[in-house]
Amino acid sequence: MIMRKFHNPNYLPVFVALIIAIILHPSYGSRSSNKPVREKMSYLDNGNIRVGINLDLGGSITYLADAKEKINIINNHDWGRQIQMSFYSGPNPFTPNGKQPSKTWAGLGWNPIQSGDCAGNRSGVVEHRNDGKILYVKCVPMQWPLDNEPGECTFETWIRLDENTVLVRSRINNKRLDKTQYSGRGQELPAVYTNGPWYRLLSYTGDKPFTDDKLSRFRKTWTSFEDVDGDPWENWLATENWAALVDDNNRGLGVFKPDTYSFKGGFFGVPGKGGSKDGPTGYISPIQDEILDHNIQYEYEYRLILGTLDEIRRYAYEHSAKKSLPNYRFENDRQHWIYRNAVDTGWPIEGKLHVKLERNDPQLIGPTGFWLARDVPRIFIHAACRTHDTNARIYWKTREENNFTNNKSVSFNLRADGQYHIYEIDLSSCQHYKGAITGLRLDPVTTGKEDDFIEIKSISWRKR
Repeated sequence: MIMRKFHNPNYLPVFVALIIAIILHPSYGSRSSNKPVREKMSYLDNGNIRVGINLDLGGSITYLADAKEKINIINNHDWGRQIQMSFYSGPNPFTPNGKQPSKTWAGLGWNPIQSGDCAGNRSGVVEHRNDGKILYVKCVPMQWPLDNEPGECTFETWIRLDENTVLVRSRINNKRLDKTQYSGRGQELPAVYTNGPWYRLLSYTGDKPFTDDKLSRFRKTWTSFEDVDGDPWENWLATENWAALVDDNNRGLGVFKPDTYSFKGGFFGVPGKGGSKDGPTGYISPIQDEILDHNIQYEYEYRLILGTLDEIRRYAYEHSAKKSLPNYRFENDRQHWIYRNAVDTGWPIEGKLHVKLERNDPQLIGPTGFWLARDVPRIFIHAACRTHDTNARIYWKTREENNFTNNKSVSFNLRADGQYHIYEIDLSSCQHYKGAITGLRLDPVTTGKEDDFIEIKSISWRKR
């Protein structure tokens, strides 16, 4: 894997130098990367675009082109690129049955990926169907940091075409023997790598989405260790839920994920040139923090748009919800919420989150979002609890200050009788609740004790 490994800042100081050294080494990739191999491919073609998956690499998307021009936009320099699924969880390091990970990648922990592992072992396809309209593939992924260690999970992908777009649904089916609930980590949904000519990275980051406001261009490019100061990629709030890598003629590939606001990307190598097997590459990934239980079925959808920058943006406008107010209802899943100093009762989620508050400073952290404070003056929490501490607090982040602080919070009192109540919290009562809001955090108690818990059915801008 390449740049996606920088997402978790806790590992950044240890691995930046090692990762870059390996990427720049000419033998980086599979141990058989220098041997010519005739790959087994499966394609969909609707006359507008042509997409292909590699059945020798777990069904990763390795080909995407205009159906007439047939110029592949996807980079395949090594097995950490392509368009593919990749997931992260604990433990760290991950040492199944005592097997030791590569020293370079040991800090990644549990990390199955769709194409193969760092030692050159390929992920195996176990099922594949293609009826000309829907392409389906199922694989057993490999643990990237280990040598020939299949994941205790399967990956599934459904692909179909719609005019100049690729609609993709991806799923991980976990069957881990280790039933520990590890902390949520940033997931690439998915990781996308383009060839060198598609180097101009653009997205919208402002507070007036869907108004044709000015786009932002991300210019961070690196070719060696000396170029890197911290994370080699840029991170941003994509308030229109898309980003694109285009060439000098403003044509290229857009990645659109309507429910995701956190994106990262950039460019490695010399911009403007290079083919599918060459080193230069652009990168885009929508990022979402998620808890991956030992038995979870977790899926996501995204759309790839091939066309001009204007066409990519217009597609996002036509297929977006436009306004996404906080409305987290925990009927079947966690709604992308994660925890610090707390765990819940695990998967499946059935109508509520049951969070154990047995450690000090437990935190429930919501996903990155985007709404205007004036549109959500109040938050309603439908919850029941039994706690010794009844002083709860809700925090928020803003577009200008992307962290939780005490001055951006409101306290309220819990009723610790084990019965469900609807708590109405007036966020607008705080002078610092203004502008563009990008996320919430709930601290139910300050001090946890054994058997303390909170059950939450919803956290929403509306009462019901």
